[in-house]
Amino acid sequence: MNSYNDLFQMALSQMKGNLPETSINAWFGDAEAEAMEGNRLVLRAASKFKKEIIENNFKSRLEDALSDLLGQHIEVEVIDGEQKAKPVQAGESIGLSPDEEYTFEHFIVGSSNKFAHAAAISVANHPAENYNPLFIYGQSGLGKTHLLHAIGNVIRGTHPDFRIIYVKGEDFTNELVTAIQEGDVAAFRNKYRMTDLLLIDDIQFIAGKERTQEEFFHTFNALYEAGRQIVLTSDRPPKEMNTLEDRMKTRFEWGLLADIQPPDFETRVAIINAKAEKLGFALPKDVIYCIAENLQSNVRQLEGTVKKIKAKHELGGEAITIDMTQKVIEEVKSISPGLNPTPPMIIQTVSNFYSVPVDQIMSDRRSKDTVQPRQMAMYLVRKMTNYSLPEIGKVFGRDHTTVMHACDKIDSDRKKNAELEDIIKTLIENIQNL
Repeated sequence: MNSYNDLFQMALSQMKGNLPETSINAWFGDAEAEAMEGNRLVLRAASKFKKEIIENNFKSRLEDALSDLLGQHIEVEVIDGEQKAKPVQAGESIGLSPDEEYTFEHFIVGSSNKFAHAAAISVANHPAENYNPLFIYGQSGLGKTHLLHAIGNVIRGTHPDFRIIYVKGEDFTNELVTAIQEGDVAAFRNKYRMTDLLLIDDIQFIAGKERTQEEFFHTFNALYEAGRQIVLTSDRPPKEMNTLEDRMKTRFEWGLLADIQPPDFETRVAIINAKAEKLGFALPKDVIYCIAENLQSNVRQLEGTVKKIKAKHELGGEAITIDMTQKVIEEVKSISPGLNPTPPMIIQTVSNFYSVPVDQIMSDRRSKDTVQPRQMAMYLVRKMTNYSLPEIGKVFGRDHTTVMHACDKIDSDRKKNAELEDIIKTLIENIQNL
């Protein structure tokens, strides 16, 4: 075991069998194992808010996974994450995914992403020499995050002394807010300005945030002038970020802009084949072509269709035919992004995310670990459906005034809590990509 974090990451991998990966990434993605004292693992959460969620909803699961790995009972102590930012040490990487799928070898290349893929490989092989910064943009679900981690994983292997940070734009903002509140901006600056490779996902989230843009402007300049590599991703090019300062747009365009478009037919076929192979079964060519022709712009829909065909075939005993495939495609389309999610879909997604059973969300329990998921579910049903307050009240077995209070509470809290705002965005994306 190289470090406590190795053990922690192994436990998270084991937990993926029982929890949605989105929940694990949301609550544990930026947590770190700090020490092992006897049979007690000390876990540092990224914030006080995440600390409370982990303690209330996930601590026992993590303890079980650690105990299984070590063959003895392990207790977990979650410490307050809102502490001073630690400088990155030589050879240390923060935030890089342990998922072995996030490599260039597992990235399906086609005409729609060939340029971005080639640029990413060039940066990975020659950091800070060719394209600095590298700015990759495109809609969600097309592989931007995959390329970021692939770059980081290559450089981690070829430059073992490099200090590497992967961070999401909204987490960069949250960390800065904490540093300001604690009067420790100097440690924050030291952490980010002393890194050799900075990978920021969804940089568009800093747009419109004056203090964050100011801080990132100087961080960018410090890294660029020191010859350190910067890679950014966004859902749009810099010129389309209306609330981004002009000086930031200019710097983002100093290096190379590379866009990723929805996959073409041949790439969709390759993605379907790769997904089926990963799941351990083969699809007839006519079935593959049927999927690729009918689902053209959403990689998650392609993958979801392959999973559903496998389930119907292996669990339901159905033959894999064009007729069955077309029915699956229609089922997948019926719950596609932008199409009317139902209250049960929303409630189940919230349940999965918070790791709180649906029956507890729907119950009268008033414990802290159930109140926020319940209020969040009511809020999202109100936001994402045409249900009225009384109709939502009937769904949850409550008066419409209770629903109104829940919606007002979440709406008020999201304005004061950047993490809650991020959670809402994540939940909406999860619901839309079911």
